[in-house]
Amino acid sequence: MSVNISEIFGTNVFSMAVMRERLPKKAYAEVVDVLEHGGNITMATADIVANAMKDWAVEKGATHYTHWFQPLTGSTAEKHDSFLTAPQDSKTLLQLTGKQLIMGEPDASSFPSGGLRATHYARGYTAWDITSPAFVKEMSCGTILCIPTIFVSYTGEALDKKTPLLRSMEAIDAQALRILRLFGNTQAKKVTPSVGPEQEYFLLDREKYLKRRDLIYCGRTLFGAPAPKGQELDDQYFGVIRPRVGEFMADLNEELWKLGIPATTQHNEVAPSQHELAQIYTTCNLAVDQNQLTMETMKRVATRHGLVCLLHEKPFAGVNGSGKHDNWSLTSDTGENLLDPGDTPNENLQFLLVLACIMRAVDRHADILRCSAACVGNEHRLGAQEAPPAIISIFLGDQLDNVVDQIVSNAESIQLLATGKLDSGVSTIPVLDKDATDRNRTSPLAFTGNKFEFRMVGSSDSIAEANVALNAIVAESMCEAADILESAGDFHAACSKLIHDWMTQHQRVIFNGDGYSEAWVQEAARRGLPNLTSMVDAVPALLTEKAEKLYTRFGIYTKSELEARAEILYETYVKVIKIEANTMIHMASKHYIPAAITYTTRLGQSMSAVAGACPEADLSVQRKLLDEVSARLSDAYAALEQLKPLMDRVDTIDGIEEMAHAYHDAVVPAMDALRHPVDALELLVDKDIWPVPTYGDLMFEV
Repeated sequence: MSVNISEIFGTNVFSMAVMRERLPKKAYAEVVDVLEHGGNITMATADIVANAMKDWAVEKGATHYTHWFQPLTGSTAEKHDSFLTAPQDSKTLLQLTGKQLIMGEPDASSFPSGGLRATHYARGYTAWDITSPAFVKEMSCGTILCIPTIFVSYTGEALDKKTPLLRSMEAIDAQALRILRLFGNTQAKKVTPSVGPEQEYFLLDREKYLKRRDLIYCGRTLFGAPAPKGQELDDQYFGVIRPRVGEFMADLNEELWKLGIPATTQHNEVAPSQHELAQIYTTCNLAVDQNQLTMETMKRVATRHGLVCLLHEKPFAGVNGSGKHDNWSLTSDTGENLLDPGDTPNENLQFLLVLACIMRAVDRHADILRCSAACVGNEHRLGAQEAPPAIISIFLGDQLDNVVDQIVSNAESIQLLATGKLDSGVSTIPVLDKDATDRNRTSPLAFTGNKFEFRMVGSSDSIAEANVALNAIVAESMCEAADILESAGDFHAACSKLIHDWMTQHQRVIFNGDGYSEAWVQEAARRGLPNLTSMVDAVPALLTEKAEKLYTRFGIYTKSELEARAEILYETYVKVIKIEANTMIHMASKHYIPAAITYTTRLGQSMSAVAGACPEADLSVQRKLLDEVSARLSDAYAALEQLKPLMDRVDTIDGIEEMAHAYHDAVVPAMDALRHPVDALELLVDKDIWPVPTYGDLMFEV
């Protein structure tokens, strides 16, 4: 059945349009004023908004409401409360007060805090984020009114990902406005980071998924031999979407559109059973909320279709994993994109200053940017010929790179490389205007016309941390630029000099070549660029004096909040690898080794039977196969026996950082050592005996 997008889009969102219809003019005007200028609405207005929100949600079938927040687990959290009041005379009323709208009190003791609070202290607060609209979710437990909130401790520390994000948005707003004022712009009142995330994912048949403990517990396969066919022929990418997948996508689009999420692009990705969804850019914090809601909705919709949506960065070895590109730009409330170079970027002094600020920010804080994309699953992707390298660099393309070169070399007049035309040689096809630059898929941070595409974020991860980092580091450079230029006697001369100086100092961060090449690794080392290849190596970036100065300067993080986040990252790494190692031990002990023993026993019995019936029979092939399986079985058992006591030893290490390094340096290699012989056994043992679906079963039978 066809869907009219314009009729269903945003129908489950308590949007500004809905508020305009349902609120008294005075109350609506107060909400708009707070949205545009900051501050707080009065409790009287909060009561009016809450009651209107409740009435609207009840009309949608809602029975409960929740403060929807994003704790440091990386996912979302919600506690449902009904609209019911205490019964009187066997009757009850439906109610949502302004106080209930503005503040909630979930138990904070069981969420990650990194030592910000003791477990026996439970109080935490959620507070309404008025800048992100409420919405209703249609769930199996009923229709729920979701109120986006921040989540803080009793003593005010941020226990979530949204609070620092909102702080970082205020920081870059203030500093970007200073830049605009320097260029005579007195009309703009607000500058907002805009974000458009791209989401990659895998779809698997649910029945097959449920037969793999590694997928259930870890979200990825810990064992698995390559299928005879992978992605070698490039026939999956942008290929025709299979019917079952298409039905999922159609259903998903409808659900997302009802939630006001502008899902626009859908296609097959490179790996078998891999796909991508992208949404149109929107305000930074709303984009974060919508991406979290998108991931949740994808999983729920997949279940309806007998599928499972995998968001892990590397579900299968040997084929591409999944990432999430974060497209970031800065836009004023008057509609000006600060990253739009215009037709003559060589003459656009404001754009060149913003570009110089970004170059300075990325070069100075490459370690912080790298850490913002650190999650355990991303360990399998970054630098693996399918995702950007762990070395942070900027891709500008030929035209802008040439402009920077001319500025650095003090050229008297800066010339612009012509973009040229593209003639296909077909008479019926028009001659096309080429873009100013090609794309570079190997770059971590690529300029793509009027935005930067941060390509390092993992598919399962929240984009909040990446945008906090981008907002903060660029705000710092803009602040320093404004400090210098606001006191300059000759603004134009001072601005030109600052652009020259900063581009000269930080040109080393620009790289337009092949980020996958070993030559780049060597060149980056020569330039002095950091290469933080693992998550555990990246975490200390949060604990440097430089990071503390950056984040505390703008009130984005306190020192204790930074320390807490570092500890949580180490803890998460330890917990995830421990779960994976224990799952490998379980599967090897209970599934793979018994299957191989069954096969060798059956093969030996078959050989004995043949030899007894026909002593002259040639059993050389069977003996060779038995020897090979037995050797691999012996290797697997030996690796298993190495891994089990190693886990016990590592768990006795004091200090979470030291334990994380031990898991990385010792446990992960031991896991690889166990996987290798088991994967070899999969190619030898009868499929009828092999206890789990193979890669071919999982990726090609959806």
